[in-house]
Amino acid sequence: MNRPPTVDARRPTHAAGTTVGVSAAARRVLGLPDLPEQSEARAATQRALERVGGPVGLTVAVAPTAAFVAADAAAGLEAAFVALGLTALLAFAVRLARREPPGAAVAGLVVAGVCAGVAALAGEARAFFLPSMLLPVVFVVAYVVSLVAGRPLTSLMVNPLSGGPRDWCPYPALRRVYVVSSVVGLAMAAANLVVRVVFYLADEPTVLAAIQVTATSAFAVHFAVTLVAARRAAGTLTVPAPAPTPSYR
Repeated sequence: MNRPPTVDARRPTHAAGTTVGVSAAARRVLGLPDLPEQSEARAATQRALERVGGPVGLTVAVAPTAAFVAADAAAGLEAAFVALGLTALLAFAVRLARREPPGAAVAGLVVAGVCAGVAALAGEARAFFLPSMLLPVVFVVAYVVSLVAGRPLTSLMVNPLSGGPRDWCPYPALRRVYVVSSVVGLAMAAANLVVRVVFYLADEPTVLAAIQVTATSAFAVHFAVTLVAARRAAGTLTVPAPAPTPSYR
C-alpha cells in the first residue's frame, strides 16, 4: 500500500508544494513583500567580487596605495612612506583576522615594499606605480599568445567554473564566448597600459591610483560577465555528431 508523501509541518510550503524558507515565511506573516530572486548575472558578479576579496578585501587592497598618495600630496614623499608602512601593516593584520590565506597577506606586504623601494630609488611618488604597470603588459602578451594558439585566455580561467565540457573546442557557442571575451580582455588590458603610461609621464600619482582601483573592479566585472555567458552557452550544448568513418571497398 502506497503511503502519501509526508510534509514537514515545521516548514511552510507554497500551494504548489515547494518549500518556503523561514525568512520568506516570516515576511509573509508580517505582510512584507517577497524579496526578488537574485539574477544569474548579479550572483556571478558577487562571486567575482568575492574572488578579489569582496568589498572589504578591495578596500584593504587599495588602502596602502591611497594612504601613500594622500600623504605625498599633503606632506611629501617621506610622510608617504610612513603612511604606506603603517597602512600596509594594518592591511596585513586585517587579512589575517579575516582568515585569508597567509600567502596573500604576505604578498600584500611584499608588493607594498617593492613599490616603495622603487619610489625611494627614483625619488618621486609616481615611480611607486612602475611595478604595477608590468601587470597589464603581462596580460596583453598572455591574451595575444593564447588567441594565436587557439586557446583564449578566458577559457583557462572561466571554463572550469562554467560547467562546460573539458574539451570545449568542438562547441562553437563556447568558443565564441571565450574568443570574444579574450578580445575584450585584450582591449581592456591594452587601454589600461596606455592610460597608465600617459598619466605616468604626466606625473599624476592620484590619477594612477584611481586607475589601479578602477582596473581591478573592471576586470572583476569582465570575469563575471564572461562566466554568465559561458554558463548559458554550456547549458545549450549538444553533443556534436561523430565524423563519418570512411568505408573501404
